[in-house]
Amino acid sequence: MNPFFKNLALWLVIGLIMVLVFNIFNQSQPQEKELIFSDFMAKVTKGEVAEVIVKGADIKGKLTSGEIFRTYAPDDKDMIAELRQKGVRIIAKPVDGNPWYINMLLSWLPMLLFIGVWIFFMRQMQGGGMKALSFGKSRARLQTDKQTKVTFADVAGVDEAKEELQEIIEFLKDPPRFQKLGGRIPKGVLLMGPPGTGKTLLARAIAGEANTPFFSISGSDFVEMFVGVGASRVRDLFEQGKKHAPCIIFVDEIDAVGRHRGAGLGGGHDEREQTLNQLLVEMDGFESNVGVILVAATNRPDVLDPALLRPGRFDRQVVVGRPDIKGREGILRVHTKQIPLDADVDLMLLARGTPGFSGADLANLVNESALLAARHNKQSVTMTDFENAKDKVMMGVERRSIVISEEDRKLTAYHEAGHALVAKVLPGTDPIHKVTIIPRGRALGMTQQLPIDEKHNYAKEYLLNQIAIMMGGRVAEELVFGQITTGAGNDIERATDLARKMVCEWGMSEKLGPLTFGKREEMIFLGREIAQHKDYSEQTAVEIDQEVKGIVMTNYDKAKALLIERMGILHALAKALLETETLDGLQIDAIVNGAAAPAPAPA
Repeated sequence: MNPFFKNLALWLVIGLIMVLVFNIFNQSQPQEKELIFSDFMAKVTKGEVAEVIVKGADIKGKLTSGEIFRTYAPDDKDMIAELRQKGVRIIAKPVDGNPWYINMLLSWLPMLLFIGVWIFFMRQMQGGGMKALSFGKSRARLQTDKQTKVTFADVAGVDEAKEELQEIIEFLKDPPRFQKLGGRIPKGVLLMGPPGTGKTLLARAIAGEANTPFFSISGSDFVEMFVGVGASRVRDLFEQGKKHAPCIIFVDEIDAVGRHRGAGLGGGHDEREQTLNQLLVEMDGFESNVGVILVAATNRPDVLDPALLRPGRFDRQVVVGRPDIKGREGILRVHTKQIPLDADVDLMLLARGTPGFSGADLANLVNESALLAARHNKQSVTMTDFENAKDKVMMGVERRSIVISEEDRKLTAYHEAGHALVAKVLPGTDPIHKVTIIPRGRALGMTQQLPIDEKHNYAKEYLLNQIAIMMGGRVAEELVFGQITTGAGNDIERATDLARKMVCEWGMSEKLGPLTFGKREEMIFLGREIAQHKDYSEQTAVEIDQEVKGIVMTNYDKAKALLIERMGILHALAKALLETETLDGLQIDAIVNGAAAPAPAPA
């Protein structure tokens, strides 16, 4: 039965019972005057009695004045004759045959119903689950076989994390294999990594692979409005775990309760601190929790309390980072299993074109491409759909409806052509994948470069070239139109930020040397940077500003010199962009090498 209709029927029954009780208790009974028998006979003689109701020895009646009375008559044989003589209306009824207990039951029935309803509500309030008085009960959910299973085959791009967790599952399945060498099962595993990298998915895979009970709970489910609820729920959670041992308990977003203690916010009786203290005791206290493994996930390991991170509580800390090119290809293969792909789809090329994408980003990319293909009634997803979906995810949806003047289109074309030409000429830069002047999101155009391989370290020369590429758009505007616009605002911001990091963080300034300047101050409780400590003199600050300016201006002049030498190629690129709106890498190569731009590929 639908819970809504079930609750509705329950409240209707309760309402009817309350109405019945009200009517029974508030039924208006006429006031009856008690008469002795002699007075009753005297009134009969005077003709003051209008009618009587005779029920055995009990007599009820009404006087001529309308007054109701009752009396008890002895066995008087002449009474009926006298009543008939005086013309009194006589009504005779049989004596009630109900036993006394039936009468008592009928009289006590409303009270019994009221007591029953009260007991029902009290049992509802004291029950488990989501009911009113179950504050201290854990809200952990036990995963069952009926739910859709996720296995390690559905997880890609995090091979090292899979191996660490696979070992725990094997330990639960075959403990003697590890115990014979003196090894013990880890008490806790902490999954750390940026959002969207697959930490929760890994936990779901553990639940699907392990043949042991698996409890899952969120960190925010512990602390609520009542004091002491969090600690009580932690105790209840581990009690459930002990009953189902060996088992796995998964706590998602543990930073909600595991933040650094003593941050000065909330005082010593902070509810979050009480919950954390109880968690610390349950994980490694006097009582041993044999067979209970705690798996937790967080994207803020820096704010966790050190006592929580020590071995004996979280014995393993598994980093789930962003996938590399091989990992991205594996993730794309997992998410495209159920999607019909066209023959031209190259997943490796897609993986190469999505540096920095997390697993969630790639899943969104695949979904968007499928939706785009369905929008055009295609039977399969093509490479064009993937490219358009990638641009949509990275830059936003195409704004073809926007009204742009021919002057602005020409300005945008020269701006993007400046970026592309500088990137093409400078050595050691990433190859150009595509240049477009179709507005997307907040940008009027885009120049996209694809790295050949994964970069984990960046050389100084590479960073300087990146600044020159960012300045290429502004330089092209200045050379062609003789004026500067606001279109290069984001380029200038990125270039300045990159130059400042080179000087202040990476020690790439020859004048200032390999030093860092400016320490970040973070509130542990808040978990984010809110101020920057100035640990250098005013003279050094001036020198930093000069170095940052020098780096940006040097590369500005470099980009200007390159574009002045190749002004004809710049005009050719801008003209091709105005005609086709989008140029790929091959078309740009053809223009730079002096050939005519090939026809654009069909969409």
